Amino acid sequence: MWIRQTHRWLSIAFTLAVIANIVAMIMQLDAAWIGFLALVPLIPLLATGLYLFALPYLARRGTHGEARP
Repeated sequence: MWIRQTHRWLSIAFTLAVIANIVAMIMQLDAAWIGFLALVPLIPLLATGLYLFALPYLARRGTHGEARP
């Protein structure tokens, strides 16, 4: 599924952005954009993660054909 693969690549991008932020803090660089760099993959990572989390529940609900109380 393409969403799962996208989620994996976004997690790698987020990890690299966090590492870059840590390195910038250690080097005491005054670049605020590096801190915001992690937000770029984080927002779609949240969306794909929530979808993947809900997927088993949505599939289970669709297989029974009736709503549970």
